[in-house]
Amino acid sequence: QVQLVESGGGLVQAGGSLRLSCAASGTIVSINSMSWYRQVPGKERELVAVILSLGSTNYADSVKGRFTISRDNAKNMVYLQMNSLKPEDTAVYYCSADVDTIVAFATRYLEVWGQGTLVTVSS
Repeated sequence: QVQLVESGGGLVQAGGSLRLSCAASGTIVSINSMSWYRQVPGKERELVAVILSLGSTNYADSVKGRFTISRDNAKNMVYLQMNSLKPEDTAVYYCSADVDTIVAFATRYLEVWGQGTLVTVSS
């Protein structure tokens, strides 16, 4: 089993900053890409940022220049530094990881999701 646990969400005023963290635990052979998604009620979940195992990154246009994704491979963690927050950034933020794990003595690929953490940006 592999689990992701997010932390760091909360209430912040527009223009402020928050740092989200996501810790992966369990039987992990390797973690390939790690991503942050967000979802507003009534809308589809959208990709915010992704980071590959060697560090290359990609961002949604709406957060470029304001958000930074990073990871610590030794700790199996991924972070999202969010600056210059706007009310439209309000959402539940989810961590996701593409993980190689061991199931029944064989390596298996899993896409794992965290439970989400709420970010609320007030105007």
